[in-house]
Amino acid sequence: MAAQSTLRHSAAEEAIAAFIDKYSDLIRTRLRNTSRTTRLLATLALATSIILSAEGGRRWWKSRRDEKEQGRKLVRTNSWLHNKDGSRTIYVPYKDSTSKVVIHGTKPLTFDAHRRLFLNPPRVSGLGDGVVPAAQTKPGLNLAFLHQFLSLMSIMIPRWNSKEAGLLLSHGGFLILRTYLSLVVARLDGEIVRDLVAGNGKQFLWGITKWCGLGGIASYTNAMIKYLESKVSIAFRTRLTRYVHDLYLNENLNYYKLSNLDGGVGQGADQYITQDLTLFCAAAANLYSSLGKPFVDICVFNYQLYRSLGPLALTGLLSNYFLTASILRRLSPPFGKLKAVEGRKEGDFRSLHARLIANAEEVAFYGGADMEKYFLNREFKSLKNWMEGIYMLKIRYNILEDFILKYSWSAYGYLLSSLPVFLPAWGGLGGATEIAEQVANSSRERSRMRHFITNKRLMLSLADAGGRMMYSIKDLAELAGYTSRVYTLISTMHRVHADAYYVRGRENELYSLSDVQGTMQKGFDGVRLENVPVVAPGLWPQGGDELIESLSLIVRRGEHLLISGPNGVGKSAIARIFAGLWPVYRGLASRPKATGEDGIMFLPQRPYLTIGTLRDQVIYPDGEADMREKRKNEHDLKRVLEDARLGYLPDREGGWDTRKEWKDVLSGGEKQRVAIARLLYHEPQYAFIDEGTSAVSSDVEGLLYETCKEKGITLITISTRASLKKYHTYNLVLGMGEHGDEWAFERIGTEREKMHVEKELADLRERLAQVEEWKRRRDEIEKELAQVWVEGGDALSPPVQAEVTGPAAEETQP
Repeated sequence: MAAQSTLRHSAAEEAIAAFIDKYSDLIRTRLRNTSRTTRLLATLALATSIILSAEGGRRWWKSRRDEKEQGRKLVRTNSWLHNKDGSRTIYVPYKDSTSKVVIHGTKPLTFDAHRRLFLNPPRVSGLGDGVVPAAQTKPGLNLAFLHQFLSLMSIMIPRWNSKEAGLLLSHGGFLILRTYLSLVVARLDGEIVRDLVAGNGKQFLWGITKWCGLGGIASYTNAMIKYLESKVSIAFRTRLTRYVHDLYLNENLNYYKLSNLDGGVGQGADQYITQDLTLFCAAAANLYSSLGKPFVDICVFNYQLYRSLGPLALTGLLSNYFLTASILRRLSPPFGKLKAVEGRKEGDFRSLHARLIANAEEVAFYGGADMEKYFLNREFKSLKNWMEGIYMLKIRYNILEDFILKYSWSAYGYLLSSLPVFLPAWGGLGGATEIAEQVANSSRERSRMRHFITNKRLMLSLADAGGRMMYSIKDLAELAGYTSRVYTLISTMHRVHADAYYVRGRENELYSLSDVQGTMQKGFDGVRLENVPVVAPGLWPQGGDELIESLSLIVRRGEHLLISGPNGVGKSAIARIFAGLWPVYRGLASRPKATGEDGIMFLPQRPYLTIGTLRDQVIYPDGEADMREKRKNEHDLKRVLEDARLGYLPDREGGWDTRKEWKDVLSGGEKQRVAIARLLYHEPQYAFIDEGTSAVSSDVEGLLYETCKEKGITLITISTRASLKKYHTYNLVLGMGEHGDEWAFERIGTEREKMHVEKELADLRERLAQVEEWKRRRDEIEKELAQVWVEGGDALSPPVQAEVTGPAAEETQP
């Protein structure tokens, strides 16, 4: 045997050597027949390809390294890149490096195309124009839900060649593959049992091997279905979140108007955007598999059972479906409405916590922990009682659902599987096989076992598919609740974005959002109001409160204006009108077009400090990339901070890239000076300063105003400090007249103003002259109060007080 093996190896080696020699001779022959020029060109081409490949690899590696370095730098500086097509590139931390994400903004034409779906729905859907959908229709399985869901799907799947459509197509392919594997497994199960009963060991082991192979494929298929479902959910959420953010955060200030003017979603917009939107996307992604897969299973398995058991079994199956669906639909609680109310209560509870966090310092000063705890516990108790009520309803429904879908369907399946045995004429292919074996007088037990196991497996799969279809009714009801809330959010945003406020069935209220007739002109070199009423708007559809009937003024470049007056007369309201926060109900309001450099800038009463680095606090709302585009650097920022008397901040806080919770790190005066530093960084032509230096000392305040004026910034200051008059040209005094609705616009330093000041001084002197008379009267009142009068006119001596020493004694002295 060893000799034969050696001979075989030597013969193989000789054959291989002969082949190599023959191939080498062929190559040498071809090379001899090739010209020298061809060989030189081939060598040159090979060398060129090697050099170009090496250079391409080097450039790829260098670009990859530069991109990673750029990503780390942008992450450190909290910045981004602007692309030519209007998109934005951001880098996010990923493992030990960064990951690039390109964000494409939603086009205005897309909003215009979708507006009809959310503001002008078809009347058959039960939704009306200009009305919040959640307030008009109850969440449930109706035409309104169908319209709402399809409208949201047009956002989540914008095109058939989009990423989301590809994920759904892949998901559907795996769902169909799992249905096919279920059929194969059912047939293989019957064959294994048949071979086991027949005692055919070889076929039995081969069946077990095929079973294990199918198990591996089926396990991979099930895992991919779950994975793709998660990917679909994330893709839906990404598309919908970016759409909502583009509609929520834009130049129209929808993020302010949504809660302060419209009121369609209350104060819980964060609840809608974060939690409700996430739950909706997860439920929508799950709906594809919970409805699509069972539907395909029902169609395929019904066809297979029709072939195996005949038309009688198919009729029984269909009647069972309709009967079960009718019972469950009639006895099913309104899960959609319950979920919608639960979401609203969750939002109320969450907003209370957010409110406490935002006002923690004020609550701590007042010692209001007990009162806040009472509010939180009361809201949580309401939420808890509602959720416990839902759970009690689910218990009764789950008992009925479990009994019908599991046990009654299993018993019914056994009855249908017995048709080929007891009623072979009505048993389809199985009945025909039974009759044929009876005529042939052959053994029927193994055949019956095989058909029964196969049909039983199909029945179980069919019962599972039908059960999932019935369970999906409850899932659909919950999805209807989530759909209603998300649709309410987006439709309200579209209404705010388009100012689409209509009046239905009642008279228009004065100064409501449907009564805006004024004009806001942007691009004017100055600040102007012409016959504009100052109105504090109310939530739609309520009307606003008029503060000033009609206001007219004009401020040109270099003419600084001080707006003064008591609290509550509308000083800050003027800044809100110019900023576009409040509508111009009548007249004309004019302002520069841009916000920031070469335009107008607004400094609110409370300085806002963003998250990010110290650099971000100075250049807000710019990013680091925007700062570089303006050809500014840290030296310019250092000079700006020095002008704002904050030059020590970078050294004290650890540099420009330091990240802290700045609202807690900086003092009140430092926060206001950071706002002034932003003003000096952007260098606008006009600036509204609303009590922007109230926490700054008078000497520093004067230096800040002089610096702003030297930079060429025209100041419009809202303040009650008379000391600021010397830095302004005009003074707008509000709150004059008997009802406080009159105003005066006058130049500072005129004879009229001097006469007004002299009149105020005369009033003060007259009041000071009456001080002695007031003191004398106060002493008389104190003497009268010190006596205790009884019937008869006799005066009793005051009660003897315990002797008190120390600081308390000093406090009790008259």
